[in-house]
Amino acid sequence: MFVLLDDDLGRLTLRRLRPWHRVLARALAGHLDRQLADGARPESNAILAARAMFLTSTAYRQLLAASLRRMVVASGSAETRPRVAAARSSAGVARQPHVPLGRDRIVTSASGLAGLAGVLTGPGPVPVRGVAMVNQLLADGAGPLYRASGPDDLNAIVGRASQELIR
Repeated sequence: MFVLLDDDLGRLTLRRLRPWHRVLARALAGHLDRQLADGARPESNAILAARAMFLTSTAYRQLLAASLRRMVVASGSAETRPRVAAARSSAGVARQPHVPLGRDRIVTSASGLAGLAGVLTGPGPVPVRGVAMVNQLLADGAGPLYRASGPDDLNAIVGRASQELIR
């Protein structure tokens, strides 16, 4: 597998992506996603390029879109929320762990989140910065998707991610 990387003269050159680049990209995923969401260029090094390739793959974008859609459904009415099986102490089966959703915020931003899902599953390439922003939004358990209140505005974050995805 080959990627385009900056050379010493500021030109893009074709370089071979080594297996250890992909291993490091997976191990450093959170850090690399923050860099990419903040606007780092994937061409600056092979590890960022490997992470960008993974994030922008069709399969991963479909997984992100499915997660967004599940959140919108789960935040809706009681009929559409997923049911968690009650604990059965006699059988030794515990409840499935879950992170509570900031349902009110998600309901307010439902159309924007559905729009993000649509762009992610659309044909053709998408900018890695937008995908990294969506990935971070979903992964941040203390972020606006999961907290009922907080300083972050979910609509603003969804809007910025949407703008980055359609560039």
